Amino acid sequence: MKVLAGIRVLDFTHVLAGPVCARLLADLGAEVLKVESRRRPDRPWTAGPVEGLDRSQAFVMVHRGKKSITLDLKTPEGRETAARLADAADVIIENFSPGVMARLGLGPVETRERNSRLIYVSMSGYGSEGPRSKWTSMNSTLQAHSGSMMANDRDGNPPVSISNSWLDYMGGYHGCFSVLEGLARRAGGEAGCYVDLSQFECGVAMLGPNLLAGIANGSAPARMGNRSPHAVPQGVYRCAGADNWCAISVEDDAQWQRLCEVLGWTPEPHYGTNLGRLRHADEIDAKITTWTKEQPADEVARRLKRAHVMAEAMRTAKEVVARAGNRSVLQTQNILGQSVLVSRQPFRFLPRDDDPPGAPARFGEHTEAALRDWLALSSQEIEALHAAGALE
Repeated sequence: MKVLAGIRVLDFTHVLAGPVCARLLADLGAEVLKVESRRRPDRPWTAGPVEGLDRSQAFVMVHRGKKSITLDLKTPEGRETAARLADAADVIIENFSPGVMARLGLGPVETRERNSRLIYVSMSGYGSEGPRSKWTSMNSTLQAHSGSMMANDRDGNPPVSISNSWLDYMGGYHGCFSVLEGLARRAGGEAGCYVDLSQFECGVAMLGPNLLAGIANGSAPARMGNRSPHAVPQGVYRCAGADNWCAISVEDDAQWQRLCEVLGWTPEPHYGTNLGRLRHADEIDAKITTWTKEQPADEVARRLKRAHVMAEAMRTAKEVVARAGNRSVLQTQNILGQSVLVSRQPFRFLPRDDDPPGAPARFGEHTEAALRDWLALSSQEIEALHAAGALE
């Protein structure tokens, strides 16, 4: 049995950060009911429609394993139905702008007055309180304001964001952590709780050494690109062919000696210590590139690893997918007779748990079943909601 089996999650999220949080909970066994509306369908981005499902592969990635109910929260009946679902839920997750859910009568105060065991998670760019709470946020602006951009590239170059919606995923993972903490506290005898999550704060929390430097001495560490401030050589080196590279990491003098042996060098005496190599990093990188650019990246990595020097060929996303093997975060799932590659959790419970990720839901697929299961509504009551336009 999965760890969150029996936990009910009411998912009011959209786009990416909130949906990722709810999907992680579904992966852990929670029953996640995604609230949707035909008036405002959630389409995170266009990518590879899944025939017969009316969903894209992008949607499947962040919403698989969830159930779907359609509610029109602009109608009184839709809002009251949502409130009753909140009464039956263990967790609510929402990532609207601060204040939206409260105006619908579905905010943390209203819902938790009715259901004291409820764990209510609000996810927003800058949190629901404070001077930034009204700011509109996007991944790039969050990265700029949190300082995340200053952890990339090298001094003298413009700031560079981490692509792939970095802070949306970080927000999703931190949101999942907060739900697990809330459930643990509740299991220990406490009531439910309200979690106010800021993706901006998630970005600050992920700064690591940069944040420590600011705390310790108020400085900003130099942006060093792929280099390390502690050891040389460390970097990504061009190899034979178009846009082929190999990452090489030397941590100590013994690894340096083994690297020199593979390259057939007689190293300069002033390269013999790490301090000396730090002073001559540009020269060393140039010499290594002279050797790597004549060979395929896989061959460079193979020869160095055989000599116990850390090295890996750079892979594109296409290559990662093509080489997905037994130990992979990717898994093929059968969806309506189609093989769709989806992501799974990057950890295993041993002995090995090979349960496939949950299937994605059609739009509104579980509306009537959820109303019967969660609220014990009769067919006549459900029909009345349909007639009132609440289930749209």
